[in-house]
Amino acid sequence: MLHRKGLLELSSMLESREVCAADIARSYIEHIPSMNSRINAYITFEPEKLLAEAADSDRRRASGSALSQFDGIPVAVKDNINTEGMRTTCASRILENFVPPFSATVIEKMKQKGLIIAGKTNMDEFAMGSSTENSCFGPTKNPYNMECVPGGSSGGSAAAVSAFMAPAALGSDTGGSIRQPAAFCGVTGIKPTYGRVSRYGLVAYASSLDQIGTFGRSVDDTAALLEIISGHDTRDSTSINREVDIKQSALTGNVKGIKLGVPAEYFNAIDPEIKSIIENKIEELKKLGAEIIPINLRYTQYAIPVYYLIATAEASSNLARYDGVKYGYRSPDTKDLASLYLKSRSQGFGKEVKRRIIIGTFSLSSGYYDAYYVKALKGRTLLINDFKEAFSRVDAIISPVTTTTAFKIGQMSSDPLQMYMSDILTISANLAGIPGISVPAGLDKSGLPVGLQLMGNHFMEQKILEVAKAVESTCENISPSL
Repeated sequence: MLHRKGLLELSSMLESREVCAADIARSYIEHIPSMNSRINAYITFEPEKLLAEAADSDRRRASGSALSQFDGIPVAVKDNINTEGMRTTCASRILENFVPPFSATVIEKMKQKGLIIAGKTNMDEFAMGSSTENSCFGPTKNPYNMECVPGGSSGGSAAAVSAFMAPAALGSDTGGSIRQPAAFCGVTGIKPTYGRVSRYGLVAYASSLDQIGTFGRSVDDTAALLEIISGHDTRDSTSINREVDIKQSALTGNVKGIKLGVPAEYFNAIDPEIKSIIENKIEELKKLGAEIIPINLRYTQYAIPVYYLIATAEASSNLARYDGVKYGYRSPDTKDLASLYLKSRSQGFGKEVKRRIIIGTFSLSSGYYDAYYVKALKGRTLLINDFKEAFSRVDAIISPVTTTTAFKIGQMSSDPLQMYMSDILTISANLAGIPGISVPAGLDKSGLPVGLQLMGNHFMEQKILEVAKAVESTCENISPSL
């Protein structure tokens, strides 16, 4: 049952020599295949590679040269993060068999600590989606209810951690793609400040919004992995040269005197059960000594159009590189260069990706650039100023993560606008570049998880992790009945 242990639990067991890395690897190798056939959380899983790297870790530990306390522990990785020698598909036909020649900086940082890649997890194609249904490898299912989505786009990573297929995982968050699936799958997930974690080696969707973050079954596990992957990287021009001030070992859950802002706009049009659960948690934090302050984020209603103009504009530019020439899928039935581009992209990209490329290309086109894209940039500034004003009064902002719990697979597939609206409570943090975390707050009456969101000012991850730990202390431990 080692696969049911968390990151820090496994670390402690390895340090005490209670188990070895090979024992942990075998536990996952026994558990993952049967579970993955039901949930479809992993796109790529290589048991021989996992065992070989576990054996290397055991040799290091036996010789007294373990790379860290986490040496030998497997971690799942979202399939848009480059891994040298292991395919990186972005859940797209256009990159179905692509094996990158280099690893992302976050992968290098994990390997420097001896962590092992458990496998590559399913996702919405090129991280475009909120349900992990937009994957050429099929949808991922929610461990709490197989008829429901796990959220997206990092649904595979969230489901893998929730279903005990990994103790922790990496994901990416462009508009809520870590926090929303964390909420739907009953795990903790954090999106750090933009620039906190290197994006080098992350396959780009929207470059000014994308950020790599972490999942865990506890706040401590999530924080420990984030601490490992954070830090300046000269290969990423948006990386901030700042000391890593995230310290998992310093977390206590003490919220006495912390000022928590409650934005009225984030409690409109949400499921009454979610509202009740979050309001109860706010009351419990108040009893623990937090000061609750009503605030307003006036421009929240404009976040969706602002986000989907900026994100699609950047996507149309970033995805131009997939042309059937340099790498990836190339249509075999072409006569000239124009048909090579047209057929390779038409056949290689899925429907949602093509929809977003078209929207982005339109908004950047002559005659529409000022009317749409430039106006969206101005709207983004208003949203940023909203948060600046709020953080002049409070230490962190507390809200629901989603307006509903996990919805049924296929329920929103025919209505893209309804799917886009499901991101209303998460996308503002990406537009402002601030950190946000989802922590489990309980279950609704149907047994589906509810997530609580905390947002902090730039580089205030430690603060929101502290509050998240306090929230965690008020909850019973939840897990799916698998």
